Amino acid sequence: MSFLIRNAQPEDLEGLYDLANQFHLLNMPADKTILSHKIERSVASFAGELEIDKAEYLFLIQDPQIKSRILGCSQIIAKHGNPGMPHYSFQVKKVNKFSEDLGVGFIHKVLRFKEDLDGPTEIGGLLVDKSMRRRPEKLGKQISLIRFLYMAMHRDRFKSRVLCELTPPLLEDGRSEFWEAVGRRFTGLPYDEADELSQTHKEFIRQLFPEQDIYLALIDSRARLSLGKVGQETIPAQMILEKIGFKNLEEIDPFDGGPHFGVDTKDITIVKSTVVRTVSKNDKAQYNQRALLGVDKGTDFLGAYSLVDAKSGGNEINIPQPVQKLLGLESGQKIFVSLLDEE
Repeated sequence: MSFLIRNAQPEDLEGLYDLANQFHLLNMPADKTILSHKIERSVASFAGELEIDKAEYLFLIQDPQIKSRILGCSQIIAKHGNPGMPHYSFQVKKVNKFSEDLGVGFIHKVLRFKEDLDGPTEIGGLLVDKSMRRRPEKLGKQISLIRFLYMAMHRDRFKSRVLCELTPPLLEDGRSEFWEAVGRRFTGLPYDEADELSQTHKEFIRQLFPEQDIYLALIDSRARLSLGKVGQETIPAQMILEKIGFKNLEEIDPFDGGPHFGVDTKDITIVKSTVVRTVSKNDKAQYNQRALLGVDKGTDFLGAYSLVDAKSGGNEINIPQPVQKLLGLESGQKIFVSLLDEE
């Protein structure tokens, strides 16, 4: 079965709300007002109406039988970090200390505050309906990778670096051990309130967080052990990113201590392998190669994850008829294709 991946539309609000309601994520909250604004911004972004520092792209994967049911979503923030809304992180550094009198030395890990006023493209907002997880269709992989195909199709809309902030292990009530040990002591704010406030106002981070190094040896042991770790449910997303070129940047989120992964846009395997092909008609095609497919339809985007036959030679590609119908394709039409490694 093939699933249509597309950009969000205003009529998707209820379906997106139902999906977000299964989770408790601040960047994709179960709040219809916020989600409606995200959809509006996404529609304008796909239409090319917003500058790079304001553009956000929201991708959805829909149920083939019940089109109003949204099975997953993902997002691209075209640029995360500018003079008005900087991107903040802690760099994890090593500092050598040695006493000649005692003949004793230590290598300390420290957190060093970092401000980025010309930030990278950031990916996030990855959600998959809980009933659709661990299925052979791998919807999480589909809705995650499609973002990089779109980047390849529109390189000028995105920065030269891509960042992903991965979610760390959190307490049962959603709080962060790291925030309780560090952030709360410097701001006096509870985790949820601080993280929500940072979505629109970041002045308090620069003013209240220390500019000096924070020695990890002085941090609560539970927070120290969780620092830079990835939550159990986020490990599959980490593996997908690492396979296409992302690496641990030795930086963490200043709120929850989750690790930052990043890569140069040109080095993402999906971006490097994306080519334009012509849809061919071949009744003897052998569909044995997985691929990401993408096509612009006016100001909208349609995509799919499908078996194809790319061995017909030249610049042609054979795509199963059901997928052609799903994407509104005809023989002779151009389509963006990224062939994927066999699993």
